[in-house]
Amino acid sequence: MTSQKAIVSGLSGRYALAIFDLAVETKALQAVETDFADLRTMLAESDDFAVLVTSPVIASDDQVKGISAVAAKAGFSDLTSKFLGVLAANRRLTSLKSIMDAFDRLAADHRGEVNASVISAKALTKTQITSLEKNLKTAIGQDVAIDQIVDETLLGGLKVKVGSRMIDSSLKTKLDNLAIAMKGVQ
Repeated sequence: MTSQKAIVSGLSGRYALAIFDLAVETKALQAVETDFADLRTMLAESDDFAVLVTSPVIASDDQVKGISAVAAKAGFSDLTSKFLGVLAANRRLTSLKSIMDAFDRLAADHRGEVNASVISAKALTKTQITSLEKNLKTAIGQDVAIDQIVDETLLGGLKVKVGSRMIDSSLKTKLDNLAIAMKGVQ
């Protein structure tokens, strides 16, 4: 088992660490990362696939058959296909998203990267993401992988979370703080 600085815990962490260790050992880390990126896209774009993964009503045998067919059709690596089969057989497909998130943290740590969660009012351009990565690398001293989330309620600005640090420069927070300050004046 590898010694990890990244913190993963619980059921999802154990499964993520298991596939991560196997991927490193078999030199299939890049293949598994690519497969997981494809899985995320499938989950977001296919309601039927999301139901297959999350529904407790679907029998274990049917989940195994379904996930095996999807893995074969998508051309997933042997390791990813077997891992998905184990998850289905153990009735753990409902944890797939959190397992992939924990795996991403382990892979980023393995590459010496830190994950930063960036929440913005609208999608950032490639230029903005590159600039933000450079600024965060300068501030933190490590490479930064950005997970972008769009939240239109922010109105403008950004919320950036790196580890336990949070920088909130969103317009919504500034307006909320102003409203609180105005209530204190009355």
